[in-house]
Amino acid sequence: RKHYTQAGSRDQLGCSVSGAVMAEEIGSQVEVKLFGKWAYDDVSVSDLSLVDYIACKPEHAVFLPHSAGRWQKKRFRKSLCPIVERLVCSLMMHGRNTGKKVKAVRIVMHTMEIVHLLTDKNPIQVLVDAVKNGAPREDSTRIGKGGTVRRQAVDVSPLRRVNQALFFICTGARNSAFRNIKSIAECLADEIMNCAKESSNSFAIKKKDEIERVAKANR
Repeated sequence: RKHYTQAGSRDQLGCSVSGAVMAEEIGSQVEVKLFGKWAYDDVSVSDLSLVDYIACKPEHAVFLPHSAGRWQKKRFRKSLCPIVERLVCSLMMHGRNTGKKVKAVRIVMHTMEIVHLLTDKNPIQVLVDAVKNGAPREDSTRIGKGGTVRRQAVDVSPLRRVNQALFFICTGARNSAFRNIKSIAECLADEIMNCAKESSNSFAIKKKDEIERVAKANR
């Protein structure tokens, strides 16, 4: 019996090794595309400060923005999370939607289709441009001094810029889809496209301008 089990385990080991080699070969042949449609190769981040914080390069490529990765366990680790997955996670807000990630992935998939149809561009690139444009570069903080509180203008860190841009984009889409005939996917697509071209119709661009205006007054 011992002889058979050893032989069996050896066979299993051989199968697993050959399977791993085969998977590696297939991975090198197959190009990883988002939802099997959109490539990551031609996606670029034009803002130099955000290059390390928007994960859209081929090494961060995923077929599906549902990695089940533990991105919140360590500080700054979420900057390595694919940007489309961060958008998916940001959609799952307001109690009743918490944890419904498959639903959020489906919404983002429809959104990408709409963006591609209307702009004829790679929707990942449009999303990256929207994140770049959608966050304030200057904000104001409360400084307490001698019993009086005043506001002081400060620069915003790159990671917070990405976080806020995603939050504003999702909040704008959620607000415009509420009690509206348009679906959340259509509203999210509109918000992303308007934000990418810096249109004043975008909720994120309005919020960014407002925050920067307040910060400029508090310099």
